[in-house]
This record gives sequence, C-alpha cells and structure tokens, in this order.
Amino acid sequence: MQRVVRAELDLDVEGELDLILSIAVADGVPVVHEDLRLERDGRVLVPTVMTDAAGTRLHRLRVDAGPVRVSYDARVVGSAAPQPTSALDTAVYLRPSRYAPSDSVFAQARRQFGGLRGTDLLAAVEAFVAETVTYSPGLSLGTDSAVTTLASGTGVCRDYAHLVIALLRAMDVPARYVACYAPGLVPMDFHAVAEAWIDGRWLVVDATRLSNRRGLVRISTGRDAADCAFLSYYGANLGLRRMFVDARVEADDADPEAASDALRDDRASLVALA
Repeated sequence: MQRVVRAELDLDVEGELDLILSIAVADGVPVVHEDLRLERDGRVLVPTVMTDAAGTRLHRLRVDAGPVRVSYDARVVGSAAPQPTSALDTAVYLRPSRYAPSDSVFAQARRQFGGLRGTDLLAAVEAFVAETVTYSPGLSLGTDSAVTTLASGTGVCRDYAHLVIALLRAMDVPARYVACYAPGLVPMDFHAVAEAWIDGRWLVVDATRLSNRRGLVRISTGRDAADCAFLSYYGANLGLRRMFVDARVEADDADPEAASDALRDDRASLVALA
C-alpha cells in the first residue's frame, strides 16, 4: 500500500522568532520520497532537524519578519516496524497531562467502565466517546481539556483523542496522543487519534470514526496535543495565512478505498498504526 501525503503553510512572520514545525512523517515510517521546503522570496531556508524519543521529527528555524512558505510531500510504502516501548514509556503515558487530566475524570471512568479490562475496556471507551461527543468544528478551543469535552459533549479530533486518553489512563491503561495524516478524512486536515497499550502493543483508537485506521500515517506522538503541535513559534507573533493538507492511498493491486474509506474500517478489529 502506498500513501501520498502533502502539507502547505503560508506564514506571515511579524518579528524575529523561533519556528518549530512538526509536519514530516515520523522517524521509522517507510518513506521512498520526501521533500520539505521552507522558502522566503525564492530563497531556501534550511532548518535544524531534531528527533525525539518517540520518533517525532521537528524542523526548527530562527527567522525574522516577512512571509515564509512551507511545503512538504512524502510517499510512504508499506508499514513501519513497531517502535520499541520501554517501561518508562508506559509509566509516562499513565500520568495525567495538561489536556488529558485523568485524575479529574477518575470517578466518571470508574463508574462507567468498572470491571472492564483489556480489549473490552478499549471498545467500551471508544464507543462511549463516539456516542456522547458530537463532532463540532469551531465550538472548542485549543485550551480545552478532556474535562471540557466530557462536560460539553462537543469537539474535534484532538478533543476526542484527549477524552479517550484520559478515560483509559484513569482505568490504569497507558494511552498516548498521535498526530497523523489520514487518507480519506472529511474535512481533510491534520488528524489526531489515541493509542492504548493493550496486551503488549499500541492499538489505535479513533472515536471520531472519520478515518480508516489502516491508512493513517504517523507524524508525532506524545502525552497530548501539547507535545504534537504541527506549528509552534516563540519570540514574536505569526499569522497562518493559508493551510492545505492532503493524504491519499495509492495501491497497485488493491482497492485504495479499503484503507481510506472510514465506513470500511471494521471498528471491532484491533489495529496497530502502520
């Protein structure tokens, strides 16, 4: 299976700042072609590349005032090998975090899912979030946590992921946040899902049910969205004038829709992010 992903950002930088991008696919993803370009007035800007312990690749650049155009495209063939997971990883992903404060939803989780374990718990949490939260672009804020989403019953993909993560952690299951490209996603954008550590492997949970989990391409991994922002900047203001994201499946001997149509994702199946 081949997946082609693209992202374009047009930025207006208002002063000298430290710019950090997280739009490249994660380290270890089997890429056969990749190109990331940062340009100003036809001049190529060269960032520093950093890779964290989870495989997230960050591109960092000091830039002064003016327009910056960012373009990224990559072709992914096949599946990534599972990243090694340490005891420290699973400990970190059990702890409450800024947007997934599992201690604040502990009582709700224990009432709702008491007695459930393993994949039964995973299925119950996914179904609960999918059925009680309404996908509502524009109604949530970037500062909303899982507690806000639980109370309001509205949100976008990041909010769904945070609520899943918080509920699972409250039930003593390590859970983490993944930003990704999602072929077939409507509306197309950067996407966010959760991963849960069940029976010795990370399993994908997308309670929005807007993606086909088999087509997802990992960008970044962390405790919550604070670790996985596609764009961060420090030192001055910046305007995002335009953003374009695209992801599609190309297959030689299979139906591309099998890995890009959300309606063809068997939600009862267990899927590890490829």
